[in-house]
Amino acid sequence: MAFTAPLQQRFVTCFVGEGFITSHEHLRRLFRYNPGNKHVSMQLPRTFSGLTNLFFNKREKDSLVNTKRKRLRPGKISPRLPVPDHIMKPPYVGSRQSPGVSKGPEVHDEKGKECMRASGRLAAQVLEYAGNLVKPGVKTDEIDKAVHQMIIDNGAYPSPLDYCGFPKSVCTSVNECICHGIPDSRELEDGDIINIDVTVYLNGYHGDTSATFFCGEVDEEAKKLAKVTKECLDKAISICAPGVELKRIGRTIHDHADKFGYGVVRQFVGHGVGRVFHAEPVVLHFRNNDGGRMVLGQTFTIEPMLTVGSIHPVMWDDDWTVVTEDGSLSAQFEHTILITENGSEILTQC
Repeated sequence: MAFTAPLQQRFVTCFVGEGFITSHEHLRRLFRYNPGNKHVSMQLPRTFSGLTNLFFNKREKDSLVNTKRKRLRPGKISPRLPVPDHIMKPPYVGSRQSPGVSKGPEVHDEKGKECMRASGRLAAQVLEYAGNLVKPGVKTDEIDKAVHQMIIDNGAYPSPLDYCGFPKSVCTSVNECICHGIPDSRELEDGDIINIDVTVYLNGYHGDTSATFFCGEVDEEAKKLAKVTKECLDKAISICAPGVELKRIGRTIHDHADKFGYGVVRQFVGHGVGRVFHAEPVVLHFRNNDGGRMVLGQTFTIEPMLTVGSIHPVMWDDDWTVVTEDGSLSAQFEHTILITENGSEILTQC
């Protein structure tokens, strides 16, 4: 799950900017937010002063130019699903306050690595199962219910559920939705693409992964976008190893996306993950001058989000769903990786 800023004292799944947001006070400093107004100004450090117009609330037309596809619109959200008492729950469950971002990297001993492998493997299995459910006529809410059941059947907790009040167990981001789509009553349509973002909390450790799936017959533009986004992730993982500068991830992704003219979303980033859902480091997916190097035994996510058009995000009134400003398609892929002596290990694969 990508890390992003909660508008009302809530931080979802993305890091923003150079610093780490660890408290509500830091959030207030970073964002200027007036209740009732969806426009948010972002207070950025000098190296990111070119990032403007973070969130917009324009009312676009339903139909998009040069395509039969209609803009995504909210559906009905069903009540959140229960979790049995015997399932271990992360500390943030039951609290609407932001857990913030844990300082320091998630570095594991051998026992921790095995726990991370277990949570990552389960997350990958759940994601594969969810992807097999994608077909025309299926509601994203039905995917959420299936994911929820599989996770609890395996003795784990669906990490997104009740994270800063998020109402569902998985994120389902369709077409122009960049991330954090809430599963609802909308039926998937032939030609849709959908990112499914799964995070599980198993035995005290989070495993986080996502992929973009095709619904029915998808056009070549969407197929190419998804292919290149996956290539960006794979290329970024391939350069990871102890001592490697974190900024190389962003450069690798941005360089590959540029070859195809795709935009790289900047406001949503990867993050340390393990015993806590979101920890240092911030993993930027675009060219940057941030410091920091990868550490042996460290776990974090890489989760590039590419767009065909605008990279500027617009947040819906639910304060979660983020879509492209111009309605252009967006795709995302994500893995949790472990830094090893020989490079890196992908933890979120079957």
